[in-house]
Amino acid sequence: MPPAFSATEKARITRLLLDNGLKLFTTQGLRKTSLEDLVSGTGIAKSTFYVFFDSKEALYLELMLTQMAEVKSRVVDGALREESDTRAGLRAFLHATLAELDGNPLYGRLMTHPEEMEAVVRKLDQERVTSAPDNPVTALAAYLTEHSDDLAGDDPEVIIGVLQAVLMMPLHRDRLARPDLYPKILDRLIDIVATGLTRPQR
Repeated sequence: MPPAFSATEKARITRLLLDNGLKLFTTQGLRKTSLEDLVSGTGIAKSTFYVFFDSKEALYLELMLTQMAEVKSRVVDGALREESDTRAGLRAFLHATLAELDGNPLYGRLMTHPEEMEAVVRKLDQERVTSAPDNPVTALAAYLTEHSDDLAGDDPEVIIGVLQAVLMMPLHRDRLARPDLYPKILDRLIDIVATGLTRPQR
């Protein structure tokens, strides 16, 4: 029988687990982080971890959800929607999202370690993620619907897929013939994609 915790104790331990998870997942990754690592300093046994989270992946997802509003604020509200036209908005969104992946250890870790991304996605509560009010992907889809007259006519899901393909570039930078030209190549690719996805400006 798992131990019972007061609401205060449960909140305190949950916070400690989240703090441990953030530190460990971003430094040594999901696979190398053990339950013993995660419960260290919390005062609970490994088996009691499951009172708080179903899995390590569920803890990772919770951390991502807690940062979701800030990410949306930067890449959607502060970049995509800040520009006066759709083409410039898509360009700004891609630059801001790539900067987020580069500077945000939690999100960046998943992007650069596909096997960890797959592990988290397998445990994903899809409904919880898609219904989150600050989900950047949902906000992007809403923007594309609002600006459909400016787009080149593709299905919004295809456009999102094209944008996601650009965001995979950091994974492959070392495979370029000239990795030293990566920043210029990326800028040019973003310009080409943003132009190709939008109608000619009148």
